[in-house]
Amino acid sequence: QVRVVESGGGLVQPGGSLRLSCAASGSIFSILAMAWYRQVPGKDRELVAHITNDGSTNYADSVKGRFTISRDNAKNTVYLQMNSLKPEDTAIYYCNALLKSRGHSWGQGTQVTVSS
Repeated sequence: QVRVVESGGGLVQPGGSLRLSCAASGSIFSILAMAWYRQVPGKDRELVAHITNDGSTNYADSVKGRFTISRDNAKNTVYLQMNSLKPEDTAIYYCNALLKSRGHSWGQGTQVTVSS
């Protein structure tokens, strides 16, 4: 089994920055890729950014050029650097591990609020 735990959310003013962290533990070898999703009340959870084991990344159009996903394999941790934050980035951000079995492991989520 794989467990992922997010940290780093909070309140930030528009134009500000935050870095989210996602620490994975357990059967790390079974992870195929890692991703960040976000969700606001009443809407579906949406993919924000994705990174594979070989480091390939992709981003939602709404965050391209502002967000960067990266990983530190030595720490089994994935990061989401969020710059130039906008009020519409306000959401609960979830870390996701896509497993080789095609199952998923989700974190508990961390709240990001962008407001003046």
